[in-house]
Amino acid sequence: MPNLFAYFMLAIWPVVTLVLFRQMPPARAFVVAMVAGYLLLPPAPASFDFPLLPPLGKSAIPTLSVLLALGLTGQWPAGLMPRSTMVRVLIAVFVLTPFLTYATNREPVFFGPIGLPGMRPFEALALAIQNVPVVLVFLLARSLLTGSADNDTNAGLRLIVLALFVGGLAYSLPMLVEVRLSPQINRWIYGYYQHDFAQTMRGGGFRPLVFLNHGLWAAFFAMMAVVAAVALWRNEASENRGLYLLAAGYLGAVLVLCKSLGALAYGLVLVPVTAFVQPRRQITIAVLLATLAVSYPLVRSAGLAPGNWLVGQAARISPERANSLQFRLDNEAILLERAREKPAFGWGIWGRNQIIDPASGTFATITDGRWIITLGVYGWLGYLGEFGLLFWPLLLLWRTARHPGAEMPALVGPVALILAINLIDLLPNATLTPLTWLIAGAILGTAERAQALYRRPAPRPIRTVL
Repeated sequence: MPNLFAYFMLAIWPVVTLVLFRQMPPARAFVVAMVAGYLLLPPAPASFDFPLLPPLGKSAIPTLSVLLALGLTGQWPAGLMPRSTMVRVLIAVFVLTPFLTYATNREPVFFGPIGLPGMRPFEALALAIQNVPVVLVFLLARSLLTGSADNDTNAGLRLIVLALFVGGLAYSLPMLVEVRLSPQINRWIYGYYQHDFAQTMRGGGFRPLVFLNHGLWAAFFAMMAVVAAVALWRNEASENRGLYLLAAGYLGAVLVLCKSLGALAYGLVLVPVTAFVQPRRQITIAVLLATLAVSYPLVRSAGLAPGNWLVGQAARISPERANSLQFRLDNEAILLERAREKPAFGWGIWGRNQIIDPASGTFATITDGRWIITLGVYGWLGYLGEFGLLFWPLLLLWRTARHPGAEMPALVGPVALILAINLIDLLPNATLTPLTWLIAGAILGTAERAQALYRRPAPRPIRTVL
């Protein structure tokens, strides 16, 4: 169980955030508060659980702290809602879908003698409230990190890239400690172990977690830090470029030591694209990757996904990884069949989207990928709301970048690539974090500001009468 210091850290974070906003410009304070909160606060199950409210923990508290700090310092941004009608619709769908899920899941579900309760009205309200901080991160990033149409939109993107880079360097030290000694830092500091220890053992060593939910989360963050270092090396016109390159090599070594084949593969794809491909083509690649990710459930539902081929390729690397992939695909097939029984709004909570063994009373399925979790719990409508909010900014950015008069900030390509590869990772894993929403909001704001610039009417010529 979490110790008192874990709850103290959660309780003190609003004060830390307020200090940041009093000492820094709001955009920088926002990014630092969100990234630091993600990296330093205790993970689940540490949270404050108030009646009729979702648990307030690592994900929600940084966002609520930012809202409080903005209000107390009088720096609340103007124009919080996006211009795009589609984004507004997707926000409404994302927040309100739990009510439709509740309306179609009021009855209990039985697996032999084992029964799961139906949903209750206050649970629908709690789920909707749980989605509000997520949307607020998205909207605040759009507003705070891209400014007005006359501002340099690259500055906000640079804050994100710098935060990932500096955060990666700082986090690499405890990660290396855990690679050597096993993941123990969360237990030492916060008094509990946040995951199954057996899953940290890989390749004769250990995968680090530090204060994140899983070793896969830590590896993915290390990958983002590598890409950020390469982006700074390419785009910074200063004597520090050599240091960024050295740091990228060091962070790459840390990524290898994280022992996550997926994150390493992502890095091997993104690093050369970030280093050598032009920003507009980076955006095109990001949209292609994101399109593959969001269309996967449709392809999987139609039975067209190349599962056997993927397992065969994994077997060439390691039989252990091939077995792991086959296990995931088998579970996906069972869960997808379950989701088809309530396709529109899903099964709701209490594990109703899973299969229970009636003899043992335990879950016979495991939900790994975020897409199958969302599809099973909230149905296709919930899937469109959540994944649509992540995909649409990339599509809007790509459409804007194709316009001859659009000016694209230099760092928007690497940031778009990070979001796209995060969407890819949501297929096998559930690495949907506040940083994902922060990046998506910044990309949406960048696209909107670029549109505002090239759509601005040209000034009328001044006629001189002689």
